[in-house]
Amino acid sequence: HVWRMSFGDGGKPRTELVKGEATDTTGTTQTFYPDPEIFETVEFDYETLRRRFQQMAFLNTGLRITLTDERVGVQDAGDEITGDDSTPDAPEVGFRTDSYCYEHGLRDYVAFLNKSKKAELVHPEIIDFEAEQSLGETHSISLEIAMQWTSAYSESVHTYANTINTTEGGTHEEGFRIALTTLVNKYARDKGLLKDKDDNLTGDDIREGLTAVISVKLSEPQFEGQTKEVLGTAPVRQIVAKVVETELTALLTSTKRDLKAQSRALQEKIVGEMRARVSARMHKE
Repeated sequence: HVWRMSFGDGGKPRTELVKGEATDTTGTTQTFYPDPEIFETVEFDYETLRRRFQQMAFLNTGLRITLTDERVGVQDAGDEITGDDSTPDAPEVGFRTDSYCYEHGLRDYVAFLNKSKKAELVHPEIIDFEAEQSLGETHSISLEIAMQWTSAYSESVHTYANTINTTEGGTHEEGFRIALTTLVNKYARDKGLLKDKDDNLTGDDIREGLTAVISVKLSEPQFEGQTKEVLGTAPVRQIVAKVVETELTALLTSTKRDLKAQSRALQEKIVGEMRARVSARMHKE
């Protein structure tokens, strides 16, 4: 059966839960109208919603999100003419709509980000891994990371906690940076890519040209500030660092031909950036 219930005035129930007609359809439909007494504006910006829903689709592998603007008289630059009159519930021709679904999740996200850059890929394959670790006695943390180096001069690291964009980073990004810098320096020393007289590679050397997406999902996350831009859950730092170290060590020490070539390309880029930095500093001095 269909069941209905209405709310208003800041979320207070306006009706009881009412049993309606019989149906074979499953799922939940929610209809809402923003309250002008609560929100500063009740006009939705299509592009803001489109970007956020695409982000959500990247972060939830296989989830399909479709956004359709049925407002009368709303015109956006680049509107897509869509709709199918043969389908009863299809939007009318002229409505703008976008639909997103990514079967490879963060891999697709990194590929999307790099496609917009005018830079060459250092290695063709995107590095990605995921893990689940216990977080205390009753909680756990799910971690997903995808990354790829390019010839760009700047890094592009995007972090999320429970699909919230932590634009200022936090403990998950700190763990990633620490493990990456420590591991690459250790490997470069062991393999003789860095000599005794050479300085250690800096984090900037290693991350130059890197595109990475870090996504953690955990119960009861702690954020710093009202806008949730920084993840503050302390144990996350160590968990992320441990997983990154384990997964990247496996890549760098792999004997498989394709992974070995990818590893070599990374080493040459990273050490090359360090030598260029040192050379520029000596020239300046």
